[in-house]
This record gives sequence, C-alpha cells and structure tokens, in this order.
Amino acid sequence: MSEMAEVAEPELDERSKVESWRLHVLIEAGYPLPLAERLAVSDADLHVAVELVDKGCAHETAAAILL
Repeated sequence: MSEMAEVAEPELDERSKVESWRLHVLIEAGYPLPLAERLAVSDADLHVAVELVDKGCAHETAAAILL
C-alpha cells in the first residue's frame, strides 16, 4: 500500500463518519431523506440548516438557501 493510500483511507473514513452524523442530525430535524443526503455531503452549515426549520422555514426552502 502506498503512503498516499494510507493517508487517504483514514480521511475518507473520518469524512464518512462526519457525513453520517450530519445526515442523522438533518433527519432528526425533519428533512426528507433526499434533501438531508444532499445537505450532509455539502459544505452547508448544519446549525443554520436546523435553525432555519426550527424558525418555521420549509425544509425545501432551507435547502435551497443553503445549497
């Protein structure tokens, strides 16, 4: 295994864990799965995503704002 591959695997594993956690938080906030998946892998601010819906913003509108 090359040194580059050894570095890439832990980074991918960690990224996968973060994206999974983000997906969980977004689903808990009521986002439909397709929107939650798009937001989870994006650079969207998770706290803003949850805050927008907590303040009454529709999930689709919040996703449009953040993406």
